[in-house]
Amino acid sequence: MQYLLMICGDETAEEHANDGCGGWSEDMERRGKVRGGGGLRPPSEATTIRVRGGEVLLTDGPFTEAKEQIGGFVILDCADLDEALELAARHPAATYGSIEVRPMLGPEDFA
Repeated sequence: MQYLLMICGDETAEEHANDGCGGWSEDMERRGKVRGGGGLRPPSEATTIRVRGGEVLLTDGPFTEAKEQIGGFVILDCADLDEALELAARHPAATYGSIEVRPMLGPEDFA
């Protein structure tokens, strides 16, 4: 099953933006776990879009006022949630931010 790891942090996490993952990504790739992922530009560069009553509404920056924002993501292929949580706990970002782990829907979920 595939799991999405959303790597989150508050404004202090930005100082870690160029730290890399301390070999975590290379280890996951070597083990055949990574299916995709990437870092994101800061929330200040985001544009939020909503359509209400047929009208397109754009907002600069993140729509929500939150202490933590998503700074990157990884898609892992794991046997189960326990494995996904174990691998996420090894990610360096877990030491200064948080990582939300979510199972992803597959094509069979839309049949």
